[in-house]
Amino acid sequence: MGRVTVRRPVLRVRDGATSRRPDSLAAEEPMEIRVDGRALTVTMRTPGDDFDLAVGFLVSEGVVGAVEDLASVRYCAGATADGGNTYNVVDVALAPDVPRPDPSLERNFYTTSSCGLCGKASLDAVRTTARWTVADDPLRMSADLLAALPDRLRAAQRVFDRTGGLHAAGLFSADGELLCLREDVGRHNAVDKVIGHALRTGLLPLRGTVLMVSGRASFELVQKAVMAGIPMMSAVSAPSSLAADLADEEGLTLVGFLRGASMNVYTGSERVLTE
Repeated sequence: MGRVTVRRPVLRVRDGATSRRPDSLAAEEPMEIRVDGRALTVTMRTPGDDFDLAVGFLVSEGVVGAVEDLASVRYCAGATADGGNTYNVVDVALAPDVPRPDPSLERNFYTTSSCGLCGKASLDAVRTTARWTVADDPLRMSADLLAALPDRLRAAQRVFDRTGGLHAAGLFSADGELLCLREDVGRHNAVDKVIGHALRTGLLPLRGTVLMVSGRASFELVQKAVMAGIPMMSAVSAPSSLAADLADEEGLTLVGFLRGASMNVYTGSERVLTE
């Protein structure tokens, strides 16, 4: 397995005084996702929860929607100098009755950790058809409980404490219980890891849940939430205009600038209960 963190010597300057010391950095390595032995995409990620990442990506792309859609998930042998495994290639074998990915989804190129949609030809290509609707989800959450989620997310970020360089995605129940947390250098990877965990444990669709992300709310993250059946998404930073448009179109509640007791509810405000 790849390392989650890497130690590196640094020159530290504080108030004019200098010292040399090792520092922990979040690891970043490429991972190739294959479907039935055929390369589909390469993403830069923090090693760990790789099977969740691969499966969650396939959920986001509309390829799978239940654990029964999977025949197996495994690491492929990777070439290293000593003949070992790099653990950077994951192959997902689909069940016999599951349609294979459309060739238009293939991303046989480098995808940076900051963008999960690089190379998409148009917005039409990413508006995949969701298996579930979130517009009719009865989830309701008080503003006070919603305001507590960022601190609960931050308290569970173990790797961030050591590196300060990872995004986090947390899945919460309607009563504020943290159901799953994943960290990664890529915000889209962190969300895919959460969704992949949910599929592999038979929890999809994720009705009655809230997806909390540590950064901004982009179009692709809203899309991933919709594809997993999540009715509410909150972020500590701003959403993009396209993210708000998609959330409004799909009936997802989108909350941004969730900091302390303040927040902006951009869509689906009926789910946020205030006095």
